[in-house]
Amino acid sequence: MTKRKIAYCYNVEDFRELARKRLPSPMFHYIDGAAEDEWTYRRNTLAFNEHELVPRFLIDVENIDTSVEVLGQKISWPFLCSPTGFHRLFHHDGEAGAARAASRTGTIFCLSTISTTTIEEVAQSSEGPKVFQIYVLRDRGLSEEYIERCKEANYDALCLTVDVPSNGRRERDLRTGMTVPPRLTIRSYLDIATHLDWSVNYLLHKTPSMVNIEHKVPKGTSDISVMDFMNSQFDRSVTWKDAAWMIKKWDKPFAIKGILSVEDAKKAVDVGASAVMVSNHGGRQMDGCPAPIEVLGDIVNAVGDKVEVILDGGIRRGIHILKAMAMGAKACMGGRAYLYGLAAGGEEGAYRSLNLLKEEVRNNMILLGTRNLEEVTIDHLRKI
Repeated sequence: MTKRKIAYCYNVEDFRELARKRLPSPMFHYIDGAAEDEWTYRRNTLAFNEHELVPRFLIDVENIDTSVEVLGQKISWPFLCSPTGFHRLFHHDGEAGAARAASRTGTIFCLSTISTTTIEEVAQSSEGPKVFQIYVLRDRGLSEEYIERCKEANYDALCLTVDVPSNGRRERDLRTGMTVPPRLTIRSYLDIATHLDWSVNYLLHKTPSMVNIEHKVPKGTSDISVMDFMNSQFDRSVTWKDAAWMIKKWDKPFAIKGILSVEDAKKAVDVGASAVMVSNHGGRQMDGCPAPIEVLGDIVNAVGDKVEVILDGGIRRGIHILKAMAMGAKACMGGRAYLYGLAAGGEEGAYRSLNLLKEEVRNNMILLGTRNLEEVTIDHLRKI
């Protein structure tokens, strides 16, 4: 039944709707929701509409090359899977299934620190390129442990998220009780009980937990206590010196995620980052800050000759990716675009969602009159 349903999904929004139907309300809104009025979340996608792509014709577009090299890896199309947490809460295929889906489409999968599958299990599950998303935690030893584990598991890059000195106020989660730790309401429990497909699969598989963190708390500790421990690890005293320390420890491609200003992009260059990810955390942190596409051009102009600039956020269509590439992005990335697919249909859903985006990129390159991504330039872009 699930395979039949995902076969009739033709874009990311179709997968969003299928995920909404399959998931209990707390889990769906955790994926779909954002901070406060969710203005920034909506703006992340809507801001793409302020730019048009002007096609050129009578160009031989028989052979199209959508590949690009980013973070030291040649990938077959310019989109990376952003790090998102708790995958096995949405589908038992979890991060391993999402990583395999990314590999099948020829791209990079980024594993979150708060994943429900270990660093090592994801490494073993997929032969595709992998990035680990990390924080500078209060327990620097734990951050260092993650770096060493990623080296042992042969991860290709690290991605330091810097925009979580505090969690954004996500009011959908407050209403459903899908907070960290969870405080589910009676209404939420009733909603869970009515979603039989999700509920049966949840009961039949191992309970999702923060597996990369739980070894730091006493055995037998509840999942809620593990979440409390993780919350306590977000360090508001982190500075650029800490980022420089981590870059030196890693000594491989290293991205800093959460950059929205030229000034911070320049600081990322100064401390030795090899890439900056222009991102507002999918609108889940500060509501009212710029959409990534709105500041991308300025950041590319300032540091694009020194580091790879990757746009993260708001991607729902292949045409969005091409607009960012025309503005000078090295590649794009997103979380919801594949997470809706995973929630709707596991690995196969994530694969189809990603592959549809990939096909849109290729088809729109043909329509634009470009044979490779280097030909997608600012000359094709028109500000409305």
